[in-house]
Amino acid sequence: MTPTPAPTPPPTVLAVIPARGGSKGVPAKNLAQVGGVPLVARAVRACLGSTEVTDVVVTTDDPAIAEAATEAAAALGEADRLHCVQRPEAIAGDTATSEAAVLHALDTYEELPGRTADVVLLVQCTSPFVTREDIDGVAAAVAHEGADTAVTVAPFHGFVWRDGHAVEDDTYGVNHDKAVRPRRQDRPQDLLETGAAYAMNVAGFRTHRHRFFGHTALVRTDPARVLEIDDPHDLARARALAPLLDPSPLPTREDIDAVVLDFDGTQTDDRVFIDSDGRETVAVHRGDGLGIAAMRKAGLPLLILSTEQNPVVAARARKLKIPVLHGIDRKDEALKQWCEEQSIAPERVLYVGNDVNDLPCFGLAGWPVAVASAHDSVRAAARAVTTTPGGFGAIREIAAWLLGPTLTTTPVSTTPVSTPTK
Repeated sequence: MTPTPAPTPPPTVLAVIPARGGSKGVPAKNLAQVGGVPLVARAVRACLGSTEVTDVVVTTDDPAIAEAATEAAAALGEADRLHCVQRPEAIAGDTATSEAAVLHALDTYEELPGRTADVVLLVQCTSPFVTREDIDGVAAAVAHEGADTAVTVAPFHGFVWRDGHAVEDDTYGVNHDKAVRPRRQDRPQDLLETGAAYAMNVAGFRTHRHRFFGHTALVRTDPARVLEIDDPHDLARARALAPLLDPSPLPTREDIDAVVLDFDGTQTDDRVFIDSDGRETVAVHRGDGLGIAAMRKAGLPLLILSTEQNPVVAARARKLKIPVLHGIDRKDEALKQWCEEQSIAPERVLYVGNDVNDLPCFGLAGWPVAVASAHDSVRAAARAVTTTPGGFGAIREIAAWLLGPTLTTTPVSTTPVSTPTK
């Protein structure tokens, strides 16, 4: 009887993330946060989420980057699949190539007992919206589909021009004849290299020492996600896009032990009405009151924390039957002290805010949440963003995240809260 041959083991795929500490365009770029997550951590999450990737190596010269990468892997329960490699100074400068970093990381990885790689990936931190599907695509093209190399590309329909002084006409079309303006559907399909993810057969990569040898597979991705961060303007655009492109990481009751709420702009629409007698009035949302009552009945510790020293804040807190700290200059220090007094770990706190004075608390709380109407910098730093603006039921929406769909229908009425101005 002929013995059954042993099954061929699947190819091993190593994802390498180059993330050096120095950057001229954006200082400490690979630690810059997009959607409340450092760029290096976003790349680590995407790689570890891939069904094709065996292990991940972050090659860096910066201990802070290594720490952020390690924390990201640990949060996913995948610490054993992440390896941080100290990049030598010789390949850590501005002129060092990504290929040199990948080769060094590959060599270092394969020195570990029992570690080898059949396919190596280059995944760039500077592409914040790379997805695990993108990584699966380039890895599978080389590991299973016969390609030697692979790259992520996106459909591109632009007319490219070049200013070249070495020709008679010093401006000319690169991918078109400027005398002919064909319709898009009549032009050949151009594909733009996204810069996000590459895959190479390891043996070929060691021989050729560059990323595009042999047959290169083109793995199409969503053009809406194509963005490379090279300067502060790119970073600002990425932060503005994150709430639209990132999957919404909504917390559940199991994720938190307390909810802390800003007041102005979070429980109100940030407007104040003052009558002829100096009486100050703000509008609050009945749905928010219902959501807060439901969270209180569910046993969640609640706190209103406000910079404003205003009786209207205290009046609302009394109505809601929850404690309040207002007139606070350093909200983060007050939040830290309250957590200590309540024996609550800050990383288990959901903090809701809308403006720049909430950012220190965002750095302390484990679940920083911005309302939809929040300042751009606050939305960028948030871990989750409501779909509802402040003062229009945003707190009710958060209560529904925590307590379930019975709280998803929001009443539309508002209730004025007023107090004499001192």
